[in-house]
Amino acid sequence: MVRTANPKAGDGARELLQRLQSLSDARIVSGQHNYPGSLSAHTEETARLAGAEPAVWGQDFGFSADDQDGIQFRDAIVAEAIRQHRRGTLVTLMWHAVPPTMDEPVTFKEGVQSKLSDAEWAELTTPGTRLHRRWEEQVDVVARLLVRLRDEGVTVLWRPYHESNGAWFWWGGRPGPDGSARVYRMLFDKLTHDYGLDNLLWVYNPNAPRPGVRPYAEMYPGGDVVDALATDIYGGSFPDEFHDDLLALADGRPIGIGEVGQLPTPDVLGRQSRFVWFMLWAGMQTKWNTPEGLRAVFHHPRTMNHEEWARG
Repeated sequence: MVRTANPKAGDGARELLQRLQSLSDARIVSGQHNYPGSLSAHTEETARLAGAEPAVWGQDFGFSADDQDGIQFRDAIVAEAIRQHRRGTLVTLMWHAVPPTMDEPVTFKEGVQSKLSDAEWAELTTPGTRLHRRWEEQVDVVARLLVRLRDEGVTVLWRPYHESNGAWFWWGGRPGPDGSARVYRMLFDKLTHDYGLDNLLWVYNPNAPRPGVRPYAEMYPGGDVVDALATDIYGGSFPDEFHDDLLALADGRPIGIGEVGQLPTPDVLGRQSRFVWFMLWAGMQTKWNTPEGLRAVFHHPRTMNHEEWARG
């Protein structure tokens, strides 16, 4: 049986990890992100444009009070995740978390992209402190949503604290064991041990390195708390090191493109063959891609779309 970061992972999580590992160097699973307020509208749009439905349904638990990223959609998101899972869709979830110095809802720039001082960071990562307890209370809100998914048998490709090797989110840009990797490990411990969430596959998901964005390895929380790795790639450039460096760090774990704006070309798909899934970001279907480009990727011989994935 495949080894998962959570030794008590359920059969669904183990089977999904095994399946993703089996695709390496062979297939890549197509995916589409959706905003909280849109539920599955972006998936449906991509299916129309590409002539094939994405196999991966992505969502975010949100942070704001608006109609795009609102926290008021969380119950609907849980219901839609259950529906998608029952259709045979691979569900991946993320959380643009609010810093423990604030209460949700917040705006993106003033909230999710705010900064913690070094003193606040030290308090956050010290159990028993006010900020640590506040962080625990915030995690409790999302944990209860994930518990509902667990109880309905929904396995989740879970990619928390994404892009931590950049400094644009409050949790990012802090190297070392007491930095960004620490909050990932804190979350792993709380969701795994306090809540018994055996339905999660844990994804370490940095951003593609560039000037000002640290190498993947600098925020890596450790192989004992990671099931899969992914990188976020925007800008349309896919140098081989984005793929190769992640593959080296993965040490046998499956790798994917956690978020992408302009899709890789068929040539890139053929060359960077160890990526086993990609997720097109919401709104990028026509902003950075053409219908012809979408069809070329979704109908590439390596690509596995919803119909084929759902057959198992």
